[in-house]
Amino acid sequence: MDADRLWINARLATLAEGRSGLGIVDQGALACKDGRIVYAGPMADLPLSLQVKERIDCAGRWVTPGLVDCHTHLVFGGDRAQEFEMRLAGASYEEIARAGGGIVSTVKATRAASEDDLVASALPRLDHLIAEGVTTVEIKSGYGLDRDTELRSLRAARRLGEARPVTVTTTFLGAHALPPEANGDKAAYIATVVDEMLPAVAGEGLADAVDAFCEGIAFSPDETARVFEAARTRGLPVKLHADQLSNLHGAALAARFGALSADHLEYTDGEGAAAMAAAGTVAVLLPGAFYFIRETKKPPVELFRAAGTRMALATDCNPGTSPLTSLLLTMNMGATLFRLTVEECIAGVTREAARALGRLGEVGTLEAGKWCDLAIWNVERPAELVYRIGFNPLHARVWRGK
Repeated sequence: MDADRLWINARLATLAEGRSGLGIVDQGALACKDGRIVYAGPMADLPLSLQVKERIDCAGRWVTPGLVDCHTHLVFGGDRAQEFEMRLAGASYEEIARAGGGIVSTVKATRAASEDDLVASALPRLDHLIAEGVTTVEIKSGYGLDRDTELRSLRAARRLGEARPVTVTTTFLGAHALPPEANGDKAAYIATVVDEMLPAVAGEGLADAVDAFCEGIAFSPDETARVFEAARTRGLPVKLHADQLSNLHGAALAARFGALSADHLEYTDGEGAAAMAAAGTVAVLLPGAFYFIRETKKPPVELFRAAGTRMALATDCNPGTSPLTSLLLTMNMGATLFRLTVEECIAGVTREAARALGRLGEVGTLEAGKWCDLAIWNVERPAELVYRIGFNPLHARVWRGK
């Protein structure tokens, strides 16, 4: 057996299923060939016949899978800093909306932006994620709310994956909000999403999944189901913004469609948690949005644990409710706000985040056959990745073996 690179003297947190805890290998080594892992385990068990082109001494550093941000809205025009300032001064949501704020302002700015503009504005956000060890990132559309802008946003997201050494998965979120020109007619707009937007998106191969926002301020379970049925006919997996502000049983709806994930979930009940566990739908928790909008209802972590529902963490990077570009801070928030354990936090931004994207067969753990996506850390113990605030201990990042 031969390999392109071999990392030795490493402490591995493999996150492999079937191992206890983080799947730790104290005196570990990892080898890759053609961008994929060919060995991850004890140095003592390295094949004697292994021929290596390059050998890298990790000097006892910790190596985890590359981080996975499984829920972002990274591509959008403008910003909402003025709106944030207005809220701090006491303005209500209605007052901000009347002043042209809210999602309408982001839609307006996104529609006015060219594809190049959208790529240029998103790159600094993506670069910040990459600098903290992110190797896979999901990017949603949803700030165009018309056919052309949704397509443009998804093309921009695809281009980000060409501009940087990172894996980008794209999600079509046409059913994000009602555009101003819909004049309150949700049924007609959903028909546009299903009959015009989705066929165009699928026709260009621009989406890896389809998402929707099921909430009183967005779309009903029946309207959401229409979108999901259309996605299913085109062979696209689904995800769902569910139960964030009320319990419309979005988690159970997501499970019924075999969704990859249901996200937010502050108001999910025991029935929803059990349905998700049975369907293999991952609960993606978004503490950045919880923090930023000063939510008080926490997601039911104990219900998820009891049901065996897998939990992931993500930044939910977006201009209105979670302008967050740090998965490290997200982990700390997950621990301090939601009382997740260190193991749950680290698994939540690696293995379970990969599962939430349907990519666990390729990334998320350190196992032979998977892409060699690594984050190498200057820490004494994995808990430091969750414990520190505003501190980036990344020593090196490896994407597909490089």
